[in-house]
Amino acid sequence: MKVKNRLLDTDAIIYQNDDWFKFSLDSVLLANFVTLNLRSKKIIDLATGNAPIPILLTFRTNAFIYGVEYQSCVYQLGVDSVLENKIEDRVILINDDVRNLKQRFAGDSFDVVTCNPPYFKVNNVDYFNHNYVKSLARHEITLTLDDVLIQASYLLKNGGIFAMIHRTDRFVEILEKMRKYHIEPKRIQFIYPKKGRNSDLVLIEGIKNGKVGLKLLSPLVVHKEDNNYTDEILEMLKF
Repeated sequence: MKVKNRLLDTDAIIYQNDDWFKFSLDSVLLANFVTLNLRSKKIIDLATGNAPIPILLTFRTNAFIYGVEYQSCVYQLGVDSVLENKIEDRVILINDDVRNLKQRFAGDSFDVVTCNPPYFKVNNVDYFNHNYVKSLARHEITLTLDDVLIQASYLLKNGGIFAMIHRTDRFVEILEKMRKYHIEPKRIQFIYPKKGRNSDLVLIEGIKNGKVGLKLLSPLVVHKEDNNYTDEILEMLKF
């Protein structure tokens, strides 16, 4: 069922569907993590879903933001949110396969590319969901890690920024493939569900054709022992 929710502690609205999925903390973490500066004039979010990242980024930058979503039903939720928030002059959503973007945009034309991609390979059935909308969002059925990095490398200007959140168990593969597609890893932050637990997610930022030099940020712990969010997470949720 389609629902209308307040987006965190902001004045923004986001439309979602309870039968599919709601935007997660992952999107909030990535929207907080990505480096934005005065040179960031043009941003694109790949696999944008119902557009939480483009909407959140409007609170951090005056840049023009695109979001690309393959599933038309999910894309329409994002469009409804953009219109509700009256930000259509700053955010444009595209209903298309990310792999088709070379037909829409010139290369070397974006300052920042973000992505909260499908985390699981198709052969990883442990997390497979028989709801097709959820499956496309979670599994690399139509969009693989290689697809994301190929498009990011094509779209980014020389020196442009790529930022992504992904599963920690694919960390080494991610680093190898980022370099394969000429995106040099520059900032990494491991995310832990609780203190004393293993990291399950990682935030990674790279620069197209960047110089070698990696910064490992302090660990980010999501929950306290009582299962409430840590102070750091609560601060991020304020946006």
